[in-house]
Amino acid sequence: MSHNSSPQIVTAHSGSPLNGQIKVPGDKSISHRSLMFGALALGKTTISGLLESEDVIGTANAMNAVGAKCVRQEDGTWTVDGVGLGSLLEPEAPIDFGNAGTGVRLAMGIFASHPIAVTMTGDASLSGRPMGRVLNPLREMGVQVVARNGDRLPASIRGSDTPIPITYRVPMASAQVKSAVLLAGLNTAGTTTVIEPVATRDHTEKMLIGFGAELNVEINESGERVITLQGQPKLQPQDITVPGDPSSAAFPIVAALITPGSDVTVEGVLLNEHRIGLITSLLEMGADITISNERESGGEKIGDIRAKYSKLKGITVPADRAPSMIDEYPILSVAAAFAQGETVMLGLEELRVKESDRLAAVARGLEANGIPCVEKQDSLTVTGGANNIGGGTVATHLDHRIAMSFLILGLAAHKPVQVDDAAPIATSFPTFLSMFGELGGKLENKNEEAA
Repeated sequence: MSHNSSPQIVTAHSGSPLNGQIKVPGDKSISHRSLMFGALALGKTTISGLLESEDVIGTANAMNAVGAKCVRQEDGTWTVDGVGLGSLLEPEAPIDFGNAGTGVRLAMGIFASHPIAVTMTGDASLSGRPMGRVLNPLREMGVQVVARNGDRLPASIRGSDTPIPITYRVPMASAQVKSAVLLAGLNTAGTTTVIEPVATRDHTEKMLIGFGAELNVEINESGERVITLQGQPKLQPQDITVPGDPSSAAFPIVAALITPGSDVTVEGVLLNEHRIGLITSLLEMGADITISNERESGGEKIGDIRAKYSKLKGITVPADRAPSMIDEYPILSVAAAFAQGETVMLGLEELRVKESDRLAAVARGLEANGIPCVEKQDSLTVTGGANNIGGGTVATHLDHRIAMSFLILGLAAHKPVQVDDAAPIATSFPTFLSMFGELGGKLENKNEEAA
């Protein structure tokens, strides 16, 4: 559903335990990259388990616009007929990335080293998000940019005929910035180097190697990750199976932990070490979580995660854990509301520039439902165990993770919790409402009642 459509008001009610075995949609990060790398390889890439959300479909459409052919087959797999590195075509019209921050930022990197002009647009939420962090290193490589004030969308870029390889130290923990520079380096003669002071999710590096790029990762004397990429490789098409998204799995896991009588298993979840900070934090809080059937697929570790109702306790989540769980702080805040004592989350400044000011949105949502919290510029403290929580309406600010997190709150709160618009959930987890219905949760969609 488009974010420009009428709001989808949904209310979550408590009282029912959640039980069952489920699969969550494919990982969003890997889905975006599978389509993009498939487009840059010469030949046919086949993708199983692709996340068919608005964000990812937007990336498929973007790759189609520059000459690739991304097609959903009858059996549910996707094929990408790639045009090969250096052979992208100039699109005939502006490319609309909707709400997809990952899609547009990684695409900027790809377009930067191809001699084509591309105009990129997005919805109201994406158009308010900063793009300078990606565009600045691309400018160093020779790309020309025309954008709104603050380097916001719509933005037009003209890729360089002779892009310049650079050495770039990423000033913030951002896998998107790192990936954009590496993707620009793919079609740049010479060696592109990215220095990463704080390690972030490494899907780009693993997948580039899988597609045949010459990429090396070392740790320097300062403990920084130094990633070097040799430009202009011949990328080979691949068969890819996308594992379950740990950021999506976070919602049924936390819902089971805070809802009495619950026992939920999420099958086939990505267990990449840079993506499981939430699991680490929940275990420290005393969560009854077990991981089984661990295996490897496409260079990534996956497994089944079982979560049972638990008596949680407050903890301090250190700032250096933030990169491995940056998308999971809203749902961790909900878990903290049911923990005894204070949960202190540090190093959260990156949440200010997500789909919304996610830190402020979480704090206002907690307050609206009677949960004590203290919001600072880069931290959030939640005091759990309050009596009679719930009963509020949460402003989602077009943010899918805010909407999902507070619906989970309502499944265990003393009073129902309403979100003002659940439509953005389709950007990452289109089966969210139906899946929780199958587990036994009660989510009431006002729009369906009115239809």
